[in-house]
Amino acid sequence: MAHSGPALGVSRRTLLRTSALGLVAGPALAACGGADDGPVLVRQRPNLTHGVAVGDPRSDGALIWARSDRPATLIVETAATESFTDARRFTGPLLTPDADGTGRVRVAGLPSGSLVHYRVTLEAEDGATSEPLTGVFRTAPTGPTDIKLQWSGDVAGQGYGINPDLGGMRIFSTMAARDPHLFLHSGDVVYADGPLQESVALPDGRIWRNTVTEAKSAVAQTLDQFRGQYAYNLSDRNYRGFNAVVAQLVQWDDHETVNNWYPGGTVAADKGYTERSMDTLATRAWQAFHEWMPLDPKEAVDGRLCRKVSYGPLLDVFVLDMRTYKDANGANTAPEGRIFGAAQTKWLIDGLRESRATWKIVANDLPLGVVVPDGKTAFEGPANGAPGAPSGRESEIAQVLSAIKANRVTGVLWLTADVHYTAAHRYSPERAAFTDFDEFWEFVSGPLNAGAFGPNQLDPTFGPEAVFVHAPPAPNTSPLDGAYQHFGEVRIDGRTAELTVDLCDATGAVLFSQRLPAPGR
Repeated sequence: MAHSGPALGVSRRTLLRTSALGLVAGPALAACGGADDGPVLVRQRPNLTHGVAVGDPRSDGALIWARSDRPATLIVETAATESFTDARRFTGPLLTPDADGTGRVRVAGLPSGSLVHYRVTLEAEDGATSEPLTGVFRTAPTGPTDIKLQWSGDVAGQGYGINPDLGGMRIFSTMAARDPHLFLHSGDVVYADGPLQESVALPDGRIWRNTVTEAKSAVAQTLDQFRGQYAYNLSDRNYRGFNAVVAQLVQWDDHETVNNWYPGGTVAADKGYTERSMDTLATRAWQAFHEWMPLDPKEAVDGRLCRKVSYGPLLDVFVLDMRTYKDANGANTAPEGRIFGAAQTKWLIDGLRESRATWKIVANDLPLGVVVPDGKTAFEGPANGAPGAPSGRESEIAQVLSAIKANRVTGVLWLTADVHYTAAHRYSPERAAFTDFDEFWEFVSGPLNAGAFGPNQLDPTFGPEAVFVHAPPAPNTSPLDGAYQHFGEVRIDGRTAELTVDLCDATGAVLFSQRLPAPGR
């Protein structure tokens, strides 16, 4: 089984007290028999190799993810306190090499709006059990209450991986310490196309050091190489600690496969790939993503990644997949284009119209109005830089925005990452070439542990205004000082329903804050 290793874990803690994250290691072997019994049978204990993670919470539970280094059954216990008195037991699947030892189980039937302690163990066929790992999550509320959601993306890219000199990817510990209920991972959760070297010389003469594994030493092409990208990131204790205590809503973008990929594409001959079919690479990447992330494809729309997560009467989150439905990057100047696809476009329009939540967050893994070139004549996202009426992929954006206005949907804001800087964009028909929509905000964050870039040009079609931008002075600025590493935070007041967006740096300092009153108040 690939990527097996020592048991990795986190300290027992609650979301209400997030001052320390640590490791718990246990013995690898358990012996049966006594000293006078003659030869003893030594049973190999299974190990939880890469921590535990929580995903896609509901009002009565959530998904719990784990990985075993040998065939074993996933066991999860839940309780109201960390003493695990009167614990409930959930038996998950047998974790086998077929899924790289990974698996998940949905725990259900729990009280809404409550803090849940969970404990994960593995049970082998011979009865040997692993050391337990513990964590916490909150079930979604069914009544108005304070909500805190974080979002960001872009982990370990542009040659910057886990730096042991810095204690790893510390931004995840910063985020956990702020006690969020949810984390929206906006894509580029790994850089499968970004090999690492042990050291990187920076322009100012300093050296960035990387921990390097075999899988991270080359571009990912085989299934095991794609799996190794996730194993690498989860070797970071900060990331594992965050995963154990914050429920995630996960998206994917391009670097989980290869830079700027789209269905039917071909990797350029000079990129070092022997397998150049983007579809073949994406199939392998898709399997590794679903194995290693805390989500269940059976719970998504159309078998893809788009899904709605309701978090009480104040919030619905619409998680998009803007990668697997898109057309070719070079086709984005045609009269019409595809970025959502017909099924997802209808799902989003219908879902927003039917939502009764005060706020509707649309998690778009590609920015709407930021121009992201792919070479000289192609474009990575919806925007194509052309003034005037919507063209190419903008046609689907226009369709959604028009429907929001026609259906009188209020409280919609968009959260994204991808471009490796943070910004607040206000879109208004008063500045736009296309005017059939209501004013809205899009907030950009990232990266989490990658090279920083930007800012990019804004496409005028939907009238965006850059109200705030925080971007580095030079492209591919390293995460060494943390100044241009970012995450965003959304806070909803349970009493007033007012929503506040904070854009933060790696230390947790708030760089920009925008307060939005509840619609109709």
